[in-house]
Amino acid sequence: MQKADIKKGDTDTLIEKMFRVGAHYGYSKTRRHPSVSSYIYATKNKGDIIDLEKTSIMLEKASEFLKSLGATGKVVLFVGTKPEAKEVTKNVALSLNMPYVNERWIGGTLSNFTEIKKRITELENYRKDSAEGGLDKYTKKERVVLSKKMAKLERYYAGLIGLKKNPDALFVIDAKAEHIATTESKKMSIPVVSLVNSDSDIKGIKYPIIGNDSSIPSIKFFTETIANAYKMSIVTTPIQA
Repeated sequence: MQKADIKKGDTDTLIEKMFRVGAHYGYSKTRRHPSVSSYIYATKNKGDIIDLEKTSIMLEKASEFLKSLGATGKVVLFVGTKPEAKEVTKNVALSLNMPYVNERWIGGTLSNFTEIKKRITELENYRKDSAEGGLDKYTKKERVVLSKKMAKLERYYAGLIGLKKNPDALFVIDAKAEHIATTESKKMSIPVVSLVNSDSDIKGIKYPIIGNDSSIPSIKFFTETIANAYKMSIVTTPIQA
């Protein structure tokens, strides 16, 4: 895949947008991971300032990858469980009709998908029975017990409804916080695009985007930019089966 040409005017505009949402704010220098040192512009009041010019190039590379996924109808799993990321993750994924995880990542979601799929199917069947009156065969007590069980499945698996196989890629907000997800992705050879701050090890991430992963405006900007890149090249509805 050819690297996209970046016109200076476009780059400046992108940098200005990132600056406005506070994307340049890293963590304290003492928390900095060595792998991101070359992406730090300066340190002010003991806090790292991220080099947004370099971030813009990383974002462009990640966007080109998402465009290629959109053009071929690939499935992207959006992951963001930290409080600041929950709503953005869900809303953006739904806008693309893509799966998401915005509660706790369940170990084995990728590496043991066969078992995870059983839970998803169980939830799908419950929803269907609930809508079509299929729960009438149970006693009132049985329905209460079943309802409680399904409420738990709903919380953790609702975003995976419709997912029939492992996704083709992951977009992760804060790879350090979602280390179980990124570890499983690496094991399954699933590429990861991730918004990461200065405390993250970027060596195992296929498409890292170094920026502020702790503020809602910054998270929203990067996530929506990635989603828009995918939308730009959609040719058909993504096939999940």
